[in-house]
Amino acid sequence: MPPRAKHDTPQADLPEYIDGIPNIAGSEKLIEQTMKAAAKQPAFKPASTIDFGGIKAAFTIALHMHQPLIPAGGGDLRTADIISNLKDMWDNQHIGDNYNAPAFAWCYKRIGEFIPQLIGEGKQPRAMLEYSGTLLHGLRHMGQHDVIDTLKGITCNPDYRHAVEWLGCPWGHAVAPSTPTQDFRLHVKAWQHHFAAIFGLEALGRVRGFSPSEMALPNQPDIAYDFVKTLKDCGFQWVMVQEHTVENPETGWGPEKKHLPHRLVCHNAAGKSVEIIALIKTQGSDTKLVAQMQPYYEAKALDRWELAGKQVPPLVTQIADGENGGVMMNEFPGKYFEAVRECSGSNTPIMNGTEYLEHLFATGIKPQDLPVVQPLHQKKIWDRMQPGDGSDKLKAVIEECKRADHQFHMEGGSWTSDLSWVRGYDDVLSAMDKASSAFFEKVLKTKHATDEPRYRNALFHLLSAETSCYRYWGQGIWTDYGRELCRRAEAIIENDYA
Repeated sequence: MPPRAKHDTPQADLPEYIDGIPNIAGSEKLIEQTMKAAAKQPAFKPASTIDFGGIKAAFTIALHMHQPLIPAGGGDLRTADIISNLKDMWDNQHIGDNYNAPAFAWCYKRIGEFIPQLIGEGKQPRAMLEYSGTLLHGLRHMGQHDVIDTLKGITCNPDYRHAVEWLGCPWGHAVAPSTPTQDFRLHVKAWQHHFAAIFGLEALGRVRGFSPSEMALPNQPDIAYDFVKTLKDCGFQWVMVQEHTVENPETGWGPEKKHLPHRLVCHNAAGKSVEIIALIKTQGSDTKLVAQMQPYYEAKALDRWELAGKQVPPLVTQIADGENGGVMMNEFPGKYFEAVRECSGSNTPIMNGTEYLEHLFATGIKPQDLPVVQPLHQKKIWDRMQPGDGSDKLKAVIEECKRADHQFHMEGGSWTSDLSWVRGYDDVLSAMDKASSAFFEKVLKTKHATDEPRYRNALFHLLSAETSCYRYWGQGIWTDYGRELCRRAEAIIENDYA
């Protein structure tokens, strides 16, 4: 187990490591009880100083942080230790752009320094944070304890925690459209375990929103339904979606009032429905939008909008990699301080997502008052069949739609709208499917205990193998890394659950 650094913030309620593996399973009932109990009370509004009735508009930013785990801690791929890609960069700064490793590490830490400084100035900073489980483990494993402890300070300290909202995410940065649905649920629960083990159960209770990896939203009806049901079952109240991944159910066009919350409603072939509140991230995957605080300047140009007979402030929502690219690494700090100092106490403040929603619903607006969206391309399906017509009918309709429209696809959508998360990755996906199938048949199907060391070990390797990085790059060393992690996961499952 990596050594623990000393800190003054409250200790976690769960051990962070068990037998050298991050605590990613075994306390499912406790996690569920925590989320259910916390949902009965607002998380941020009681400490919020925003005059919601007097502002014109608001904006929110989220920082997405991720580093994959790779089998690179040694010369032989089949026996190399599994380490963070950040550690591999750190240890080989003479290669390529690996010299960015120290800058990346500071990016993971710096929001924990910015928030206290701005609050000390009497300002009203806000930030939403999304860190993958593989990154959190990687930071701890390589000895970057100061990063974790600085994040603990703003997460657990009552003086600062109202300014910081953590978003849930898949533990291994798995993309929902092409990850087996039962595995995606395991990713979500693993992240909740890991986060609670680091920051405490009380902090987990304040995690109400969810950020899908790559903003990838499944649009195949059964998978989209399972995706939203997983979030709801795990206690999440809202999800961030990219504007180009959703449509108006009646027109098939994109949402009109993108800066208002919506209801994401999903139906499956069996006729079941599930819904969750959605905050819509606008525009593409340009880190400059957050690095240069574009949402603030867009919010300044807006005024209150009508919703259910009331005038409410719109919310401009953006998320970007928090460490990637020179603009984010170098320009974000100055622009963040400048924007927060200027917008604090103004009629266009920075807010966090749950804070905004809690204020909105306190005005008398109800979730059913929100406009509805559904995943992209589903209108074409529901024009040809009804929910409840069954999976065979759904398959036939999907094939019919593909023949009729070459732009139609059921591979999900993301902020990289020109990228398929399925096509072109056969080498990796086949290995992932084998490992996933082995875990399902030998572990999940037989309902083995989740608090056993062998379960955590197998799960750790499976989830690490399902990171999006092994699909995004498609070939070369990253494909080799992905296949090797899948091989190890499958071997562990076959050996420990023989």
